[in-house]
Amino acid sequence: MTQSAVSKQVAQLENLLQTQLFHRSRQRLHLSPAGKIFLKEAEAILARIELAVLNMLAHGSEAEPLHIACHPTLCARWLVPLLKGFSRAHPHIHLDICDQIGTLVAENRTVDMAFLYGDGVWPEMECIKLFDEHCVAVCAPSLIDAPLANVEALADYTLLQSRSRPRAWRDYFALQLVQQSHTFTGPRFDTFYACIQAAETGCGIALVPQLLVQDELDSGKLIMPWPYVLHSSGAYYMLYATALADTPKVAAMLAWVQKHLHD
Repeated sequence: MTQSAVSKQVAQLENLLQTQLFHRSRQRLHLSPAGKIFLKEAEAILARIELAVLNMLAHGSEAEPLHIACHPTLCARWLVPLLKGFSRAHPHIHLDICDQIGTLVAENRTVDMAFLYGDGVWPEMECIKLFDEHCVAVCAPSLIDAPLANVEALADYTLLQSRSRPRAWRDYFALQLVQQSHTFTGPRFDTFYACIQAAETGCGIALVPQLLVQDELDSGKLIMPWPYVLHSSGAYYMLYATALADTPKVAAMLAWVQKHLHD
């Protein structure tokens, strides 16, 4: 399109919206505040259209997408290994998995199922408990030369913080009848994966679910400087939209997870 054609289209769009999308100065255009908002929403819509086109090109009319949300570390360390062989067993179901930070999924209308930590209550979602969460303190072997004599000694090291469990270290000490004043101090990370990586590099001690770090403990990349296990108040759940309870794609995933979870 020529420059004049683009300018005409922009003017027509602004007239349609009854809103100025650009500021014009010296033959240059700058997005107005309203234009920035409109651009962000339009880009999201166009991205969804592009994804729909790619899905159709890849699978045609034979595959039905199953949109799954999962916590990033849980996805990488538990869900992905669990799903090995699913696509081969169900070639007509196309898995579309996205990271979910936090526990809210009801507002995301594109999610069919989710694997999340919480209290088991999500609006408009059916919940099946998978397993409890048991957190342990871990660090690199190079950080601590010998096992700690007591839990209080942990406070002499940097305590790595998880944004999703802001009170975890406080609870860890309190349940052992120890009062510490600096349990909220330390580098804070969005995901357990980042906490684990920071612990591996010797940045401090992380308090993470044992399930997500068992491979590192078994290999010796990480150690437990103190053996206490914190039993979290929440648990991990498999969720699915109530309206999709009887659909084949959800039924297939439910059966797959339940079968392989107990193998």
